[in-house]
Amino acid sequence: MKVARWQRLDGTIEAGFVHDGHVIPLPDGRPVDALIVAGLPTALALGRELIGADERGGWRRLDSVRLLPPVVPSSVRDFVTFEEHVEGMVRLSNPEARVSDAWYDAPTFYFTNPHTMIGTNQPVVPPRCSELDFELEVAVVIGARRECDGRNLTVERAEEQIFGYTIFNDWSARDLQAREMQVSLGPCKGKDFASTLGPWIVTADEMAARRDERGFLDVEVSVEINGERFGGDNLAHMAWTFPEMIAYASRDSRIAPGDVLASGTTARGCLAETWGRAGRVDPPALQAGDTVRIVVDGIGEVVNTVAPPRDSQVSIPAARPRIVRSA
Repeated sequence: MKVARWQRLDGTIEAGFVHDGHVIPLPDGRPVDALIVAGLPTALALGRELIGADERGGWRRLDSVRLLPPVVPSSVRDFVTFEEHVEGMVRLSNPEARVSDAWYDAPTFYFTNPHTMIGTNQPVVPPRCSELDFELEVAVVIGARRECDGRNLTVERAEEQIFGYTIFNDWSARDLQAREMQVSLGPCKGKDFASTLGPWIVTADEMAARRDERGFLDVEVSVEINGERFGGDNLAHMAWTFPEMIAYASRDSRIAPGDVLASGTTARGCLAETWGRAGRVDPPALQAGDTVRIVVDGIGEVVNTVAPPRDSQVSIPAARPRIVRSA
């Protein structure tokens, strides 16, 4: 099933299921969190009930509403699990660089901003930057399971926590990112201005048949810029499975319903990887008016057009002079 959030023409925000070209709202105006916290089996049962009732008086045509990010995440962890992508990225700063040995030890991630999610067909408004980029990714949404507090999960237990899958586009201001990461901390402002999530959540049962014997998803992904194919990959090329990523995230910590965990950028899934391999910014960075379309087999597509940067930004002073302490 497909679980979504949307906005009606009158501004009302609803959540529910997408079926047969229509959206079916949850009873009593319940939010999508009600499904996620209830867990996948309960959500599927309710979806079957609402679809089977066929009471179309409450249904609305999909093209009559504006899709929103399908979940308001409680947190977002973005991993880096495609080795070929990492190879290209490390060459941005050093053409002779190779993937760090540490990358192979565990599925590394960073936390990004859960409050700046945008949906498909919403404009992406970047900060003032010269190297705007996209990132082609797929994410899982964590649901609830009984007798599980989300801590120190086994891989098998971690798989049970997956509510569903959605598309993730980690928009990136590469020039800002490169500068701030010289501090050996980050990324931060080069990333947290916008991330696309959508168009909906495809529930985990829909993707189960695509899992191979190793646990990887055989799913083709691709990206276009202004209608021209830029690149693509397959999720089976990830170095770790989603359950392995979830298990690692839960180690000495906790995952919770509503958390989003993203795969990291696929090979050929962003401009910067190509820049690293070419040794120059070619093709050019995104500009206002450019449109990026990401397609994931079995999930759908998200489309966003780049808007002009924000008109003004608050000026932040440089660090004050260091205070010399007396002996």
